[in-house]
Amino acid sequence: MSLPNRAPSTALDRLNPVTRIAAAVIVSLPLLVTLDWVSGATMVAIVLVAALALGFPIGFIARRVWPVLALAPLAGLNMALYGRPGGFVHVDWFLVHVTDNSLHLAVAVMLRVLALGMPAILLFTGIDPTDLADGLAQVWRLPARFVLGALAGFRLITRFVDDWRSLALARRARGLGDTGAVRRWATMAFAMLVIAIRRGSKLATAMEARGFGTAPRTWARESHVGRADLVLVVSCLLAVAVALAAAAAAGTFWAVWT
Repeated sequence: MSLPNRAPSTALDRLNPVTRIAAAVIVSLPLLVTLDWVSGATMVAIVLVAALALGFPIGFIARRVWPVLALAPLAGLNMALYGRPGGFVHVDWFLVHVTDNSLHLAVAVMLRVLALGMPAILLFTGIDPTDLADGLAQVWRLPARFVLGALAGFRLITRFVDDWRSLALARRARGLGDTGAVRRWATMAFAMLVIAIRRGSKLATAMEARGFGTAPRTWARESHVGRADLVLVVSCLLAVAVALAAAAAAGTFWAVWT
């Protein structure tokens, strides 16, 4: 029985993690070129259909992207009230100018937020940090010392919640956590900073003792890209072309430099 929040098994699991990062960057290109709503809506539709085709359940998609769905209307509202005025004026009061142009921008911004957030969340879902580090160092040829240090630091982040809980229980046992919420939070934050510095120093010493960064790096698992990775990149490029072509055909293409 699978856990409700566990990432489902999808076709993306067979791909190199760095390919998934590259795909997330590629699908964001239309949003960096045009401000129209057609390209954003097209990209959202393509991402949703592709996610279902890759094996993401609709319920899992909804649970993962709901923060983006909640933030998109807030970004659109801000643009509708204070965006660049133009066309028919609907509301004109003090700093608020709701016009046809600002409403167009509001819709475009909401779709852009969705088109940026949805693919990033879904493509990064289920990536193993170790596999990602292998890909960054072996495929993208990033410095191994930096990659392994970042991986070690990421592994320690998962202990933050446990450390915070243990520290809170220890302070409460000593009678220090019953009053003054702000003061308690500040003192615990400082204690966590001290713990992080000490743990980082110990980790750096341990890694140096094991020869990290002092000799040519060898890898326990080989990271490589294959035909499936190429298919994903080409598919993302085609999706970008379709979104831009749809905007041009609808006559809504709005270059960001204009």
